[in-house]
Amino acid sequence: MRKANKWHTYIVIFLGTLLSITWLYPFILIFVNSFKTRSEIFTNTLSFPLDPTSENYPRAFAELDYVQSFTNSLLITVVSIILIVFFTSMAAYALSRYKRKMSSFIYFICGATMLIPFQSVMIPLVGLFGKVSLLNRTGLIIMNIGFSSSMSIFLYYGALRAIPIALDEAAIIEGANRFQIFFRVIFPMLRSTTVTVIILNAIKIWNDYLLPSLVVNKDGMYTLPLQMYYFFGQYTTQWELALAGLILAIIPIIILYIFLQKYIVEGITEGAVK
Repeated sequence: MRKANKWHTYIVIFLGTLLSITWLYPFILIFVNSFKTRSEIFTNTLSFPLDPTSENYPRAFAELDYVQSFTNSLLITVVSIILIVFFTSMAAYALSRYKRKMSSFIYFICGATMLIPFQSVMIPLVGLFGKVSLLNRTGLIIMNIGFSSSMSIFLYYGALRAIPIALDEAAIIEGANRFQIFFRVIFPMLRSTTVTVIILNAIKIWNDYLLPSLVVNKDGMYTLPLQMYYFFGQYTTQWELALAGLILAIIPIIILYIFLQKYIVEGITEGAVK
């Protein structure tokens, strides 16, 4: 039995290592090629640079207008995440505590809307927002909240089902109202789920290209993914700058993930509780 368990451990480690290498290889390839010239990228794509150069990074930084693009991405992402957490956590709390048929119906509707692709509602949605003059950062934030609410409510709802209602009842006896119960008693217990919601939505919003390209495709409002399109011309592509720009664009979200990743598995597990 011990021998079988030992081999099972080895197989799991081997498969996990193989899967990790498979996932990391594209990022390693991007990083390595960001230190090459354009000609070397085409001739030695899979090898280490023969004559490494760091000139691609300051050039990409300047041509990306990195400070302005980073500020736009950061503003849109942070405001969207704060509002997503605020609204969806309260919505999930209401759905989990008020046991009515309508609550279950709304919850299942939220789950069903996760299956609707953005492309199917893209044209009418952009047209509607254009008519009310919301093709700007405010409109983009509203759209981010709408498209992220279903998954966030789903995760919060599962976590809230694991928190006993007795805590609410005890707080009511102490004289707390519903808002005090949620923000002082319940919400602090949802830390892992909240971090998971933040990470998953931050990655999606930060890296999104399609939605911002339809809503904030104007000078001074470009996000980093939109500004990256500058390197891809009609007749040529500045691959050396594009790869360096990709590294500059993904560094902030990687840092966020590193600091919060220990909560992700715990949060997803809490959100999966039925």
